[in-house]
Amino acid sequence: MALKPINLEYFNQTGKNVHECIVATSKRARQINDDIKIEFNQRVELITTKTETEAEENDINPDQLKISLEFEQRPKPTDTALEQLLDDSLSWRFKEREELPTVKAEDAAEEETTEE
Repeated sequence: MALKPINLEYFNQTGKNVHECIVATSKRARQINDDIKIEFNQRVELITTKTETEAEENDINPDQLKISLEFEQRPKPTDTALEQLLDDSLSWRFKEREELPTVKAEDAAEEETTEE
C-alpha cells in the first residue's frame, strides 16, 4: 500500500480549517464504508449456499470469492473521501445550536420561594 501525501497548504489557501476538513473527510469515509458493507452483504445474501455435510462447509464458494475480490479492488473509502474533498464536491455544515432560555436570578429566587 503506497502512501499518498496531501499538501496541507491546500486547506490554508481555501480558508478552511484543517481539523474541520479531517473530521468531515473521516465522517464521509465512514459513510462510504457503511454503504460498501451494505452492498456487499446484499450481494452475498443473494448467493444461496446449501450445505448438507461439514465437508462442504470448508469448500470455497467461487461466486462469493469473485464478489470479495471485486470489492477488494475498489478504492478505499478514505481515498474516495479525500478525492471528494479535493474536488470540492464534499461539503459540510454545522448544526445550529438551540439557545436555552436564560433565567434571571430574581426569577429563580421567586420560583424557589413558590415551590416551598
